[in-house]
Amino acid sequence: MATERAETRYTTTPEGVYLAYQVTGSGPLDLVIPITGSAAVELLWDEPHFKRFIARLSSIARVVTFDPRGFGSSGRLAAESLPALQLWKDDIVSVMDAAGCEQAALLAWGEAAGATMFFAATYPKRASSLVLINSYARYWRSNVTPWGLPLEFIPSYVGAIRDAWGSGRCLEALAPTIVPTHEARRHWARIERLTATPDVLGAATQAVFESDVSEVITAIQVPVLVVSRREDRHVRYEHSRYLASRIRDAKLIELPGQDHMPFSGDTELLLDEVEEFLTGVRPSPANERVLSTVLFTDIVGSTERLSELGDHRWKQVLEDHHAIVRRDLQQFRGQEIDTAGDGFLATFDGPARAIQCACAIRDEVRLLGLEIRAGLHTGEVEYRSGDLAGMAVHIGARVSASASAGEVLVSRTVKDLVTGSGIAFTDRGDHVLKGVPGSWQLYAVED
Repeated sequence: MATERAETRYTTTPEGVYLAYQVTGSGPLDLVIPITGSAAVELLWDEPHFKRFIARLSSIARVVTFDPRGFGSSGRLAAESLPALQLWKDDIVSVMDAAGCEQAALLAWGEAAGATMFFAATYPKRASSLVLINSYARYWRSNVTPWGLPLEFIPSYVGAIRDAWGSGRCLEALAPTIVPTHEARRHWARIERLTATPDVLGAATQAVFESDVSEVITAIQVPVLVVSRREDRHVRYEHSRYLASRIRDAKLIELPGQDHMPFSGDTELLLDEVEEFLTGVRPSPANERVLSTVLFTDIVGSTERLSELGDHRWKQVLEDHHAIVRRDLQQFRGQEIDTAGDGFLATFDGPARAIQCACAIRDEVRLLGLEIRAGLHTGEVEYRSGDLAGMAVHIGARVSASASAGEVLVSRTVKDLVTGSGIAFTDRGDHVLKGVPGSWQLYAVED
């Protein structure tokens, strides 16, 4: 699987607008992905979830990703002159020409899908197939799309998106699985700010919301896979059903989950469907389900500490923090799964060792002038190509988010499993964990 950072290249449109694109993988087919409003291509390889998503696709195809005009490293545009779907469609042509793609499959989601469908209908000889994930033909409500957003509500919805952009709250809403903590949100806030300015993002969103490709999609002649997550809060699943009913011989797959972004949530299940559609071969299951104790940690008040210390000194402190965490994980037989910003996700084969590790990390990083919060839960998890999934992961993240500074917080499941170990706890009462059914009794590990 491709994991090396891809080189960003430039090409220009006939009007002279610069477009940034990347090519990775060397599979037998070309796959073109416009990245609109998710993350600039220059940042893809700095984001573990997105990196794994692109790497998986790069194992079966030569993947071409690019920033359409107005986004990322591509040409800047004034919000009032933001291009319509036609120009974004033309960007696909320019990038395919530059990357040497005579014909390619295309994959798009959300606001990038309209231009991609427009391209596939206009250039059937250059589009070999089309994958549409959480997409729509017409976002606004009509007699035939009563599930859409009423036109009069579009300005306020766009305004809310524009106002939240750059804070990480947009990705928190669209990809809740990968933004479970404050530190993860801060990490994505930076990605949002480097991807687009709020005015351009808002203008782009409004332009696409008010567009309608319902008549265009009936002209699509290539094979189409339509994928929807049923609990997506941004694009309702009825939009995907509408697309599948209007596009000739389209295949519709409905999956569980609320993440709008395809690189968030159960990506392996989604990518299994995409791989089978593009290659005709269903990938062999490579998942491993085991009982594991999940540990989440993150630094409390990191923004304030950064302000106090300055960028250079904070970078050194953060490197020391990471070194301590990794040393303790090794000592207590923990497995590092992921790190984003200031936080770590790790797993253990025993809950007592996980608690001991969390306490060791907490005590040692205090020597750096840092406080962490930590959360633990034991349950069945699923290892998927180096990633981790399952409700136990989600619960662990929410337990961590409920912890106070310097606190190691555990679920009752963990407490019950370490009875007789000598570890003492203080009852923190029942908690409602966001996105988790029922109430959960949590306990703080006593010093």
